[in-house]
Amino acid sequence: MGLAQRISKVTISYSGKLEMYTIATDDAIINISPDGNIISYGVEYFSERVREFSRLETYGGRIDTYAATDNKAFQGKLKYLGKTPVTYFASYDPEALVGKIKSIGTLIFDYYMQYDDKDLKGKLKSIGSTTISYYTSFDNEALRGKLKSLGITNLSYYTSFDDKAFSGKLKSIGQIPFTYYSSFERGYSGSMKKGYPFQTVNNVLYYLK
Repeated sequence: MGLAQRISKVTISYSGKLEMYTIATDDAIINISPDGNIISYGVEYFSERVREFSRLETYGGRIDTYAATDNKAFQGKLKYLGKTPVTYFASYDPEALVGKIKSIGTLIFDYYMQYDDKDLKGKLKSIGSTTISYYTSFDNEALRGKLKSLGITNLSYYTSFDDKAFSGKLKSIGQIPFTYYSSFERGYSGSMKKGYPFQTVNNVLYYLK
C-alpha cells in the first residue's frame, strides 16, 4: 500500500484565507481544501530558476476512480493515485462528513462537527497525527475562521484594532513575523514591508499568495 507521508505545504493568502493543504504521497501530491475535498493532484515540479516556485503536472502512473456502482457520495472521485488509496465518507455517514476525504494512504482525516463552533463546522480537525485549529466566532472579527495552528506551529494575524491597511493579514507563522505598510504610507499601503512568501516551519512549507 502506498503511503500519504505528511502535510508538505499549506497555501494561505496574506489576508489570512486558507487556500489548501498539500499532501505528499509516495508517488505525487494531492491538494485538498480546508473542508476536506480534493482540489487537484499530480506531480509537483520545482523551478530551477525561482526559489520554491512549483507547477503541477499530470501524474503518468495509475489513476483510478470510484465506479458508478459505488456509494453515491464518492462515485467518480479519485480512488487510487499510484499506490496510494483514497477513501471518503459515505452517504450514510453524518451529514457534515458525507463526501469528504476519510483517508489518504495511512493518514486518517478528522473534522469539526455540527456541535462545534459555527466557524469551524465541516473544517479539517486533524490529518494523521497533525491537529488543526482555527479562530472561532468568539475571537476578534478579523480573525474568525482563519487557521490558528497546524500541529505545533501557531499563526497570528493583525486584528480589527490594527491599521485598516493590514487588519486581518497574517502577522506571524511560528516565530517568523510579517509587517506591512500602513494606510498613511501612500503608494505602498497594505503591501508587505517585511517577510517572504515561502517559509518552511516545522517541516511544512507555507506559501503566501
